[in-house]
Amino acid sequence: MKNVLIINGHQYYEGVAEGRLTQSYIDIADEFFKNHGFSVKHSNVDKKYDVKEELEKFAWADFILLQYPVYWMGLPWRAKKYMDEIFWGGMHTVTYFSDGRSRDDATKKYGSGGLMTDKKYMLSITYNCPTSEFDNKDGFFEGLSLDEANYAVHKIFQFCGVKQLETYSVHDIFKGDTDFDGEFERFKKLLIKNFL
Repeated sequence: MKNVLIINGHQYYEGVAEGRLTQSYIDIADEFFKNHGFSVKHSNVDKKYDVKEELEKFAWADFILLQYPVYWMGLPWRAKKYMDEIFWGGMHTVTYFSDGRSRDDATKKYGSGGLMTDKKYMLSITYNCPTSEFDNKDGFFEGLSLDEANYAVHKIFQFCGVKQLETYSVHDIFKGDTDFDGEFERFKKLLIKNFL
C-alpha cells in the first residue's frame, strides 16, 4: 500500500478566500486515493499543528500533494510558515541532512543533502490569473511557465530530495465562467497519470 499526505495550504480570508475550492480539490483527491488503495493522511496549515506529528507524516508518506491558492504570486504566508517549520524541523532526521556541500569533497553540490529521495510530490494550484499569462513573453510573468512562476515552492521540495510530479492548476477562478466540473475531471485525469 502506498501512503499519501495531502496538505491543505489554504489560508482563510472571510468573503474573499474561504477555502471551498481548495477543499473541493482535497475531497476529490482523498476519494481518488482511497478508491485506489492508498493510505491517506491530511495536514492543514490554517489549523494548529504539532511539528513532530507533521514530521511523522512526512516520514510515513510516499507521496505529498500540496493543494494551495496563489496569494500575491506565491504560497499563502501560513503555508510558507508551515513549510519553514516542518522542513527546518526535520533537519538531520526526515527532510534534509545538510545543504549537501562537503569540505572534503568538492563534487558535492549545494542542494544535494535531502533525505526524502524516496518520495514524490505534486502541486495543485488555484489561480485568479488566466493561463494566457504563462509561457507568454508579453504576459505578466514575462515568459515564465507555470512551474517557473512557482520556482521557490519546487525548490523547497528539491532541496529535500523529493521528486516532482506534473503540476495541476486552475485559472480565472473569480471570473465567474470557469467550468469547474470540467476542471475537476482534468484534475482526476492528472491524478491517474501521476499516481497510477
